[in-house]
Amino acid sequence: MSACRPRRTGRRRLVLFAAGAAAASLTLSACGEGTSGGSAQTRFVQGKNGIATVPKADRQPAPELSAQTTTGTKKLSLADYKGKVIVLNVWGSWCGPCSAEAPNFAKVAGETKGKGVQFLGINTRDTDKTPAVSFEEEHKIPYPSLYDPEGKLMLRFPKGSLNPQSVPSTLAIDRHGKLAARSLGPLTAADLHKMIDPLIAEK
Repeated sequence: MSACRPRRTGRRRLVLFAAGAAAASLTLSACGEGTSGGSAQTRFVQGKNGIATVPKADRQPAPELSAQTTTGTKKLSLADYKGKVIVLNVWGSWCGPCSAEAPNFAKVAGETKGKGVQFLGINTRDTDKTPAVSFEEEHKIPYPSLYDPEGKLMLRFPKGSLNPQSVPSTLAIDRHGKLAARSLGPLTAADLHKMIDPLIAEK
């Protein structure tokens, strides 16, 4: 009996180590910069600044997204902003890079408000609205966010499209409701303008 015990203990340690490594890997990929991916159907161009763009003729429609907002009980839909350039930012109150980029989003949202641009957030993995609302108040976020605690909205993006693969992720949607650009990771105000300004100029 005693000869079996070290084997069981060693096996248990190996299992615990493997589980810990997997959890650490998940934590790292859950918040911070991700890696862009895609397929032959995606047809995006990866810029040196980490922003992927899709030529106008190759863009795919954005999925239907609707949910309660972080501050209300009524549902808000992506379709409510039809005809506008939409900047969709996936964030969480628990995410350090999200906190770092938040002032940039608030700034550029104000600068582009009169140019047919609508910013919209997707708050994810906050199991309660309270920290999400506190985050928005602290960073003076002037636009609404869809509340998505289980990350279900992120799964609605079609496979092979520009889809959010990390937190934070930012997507730019053109006036025709099609996915035009994506960034995985935090953005500066200048980066945001690089995503948005070409779409504002499109006819």
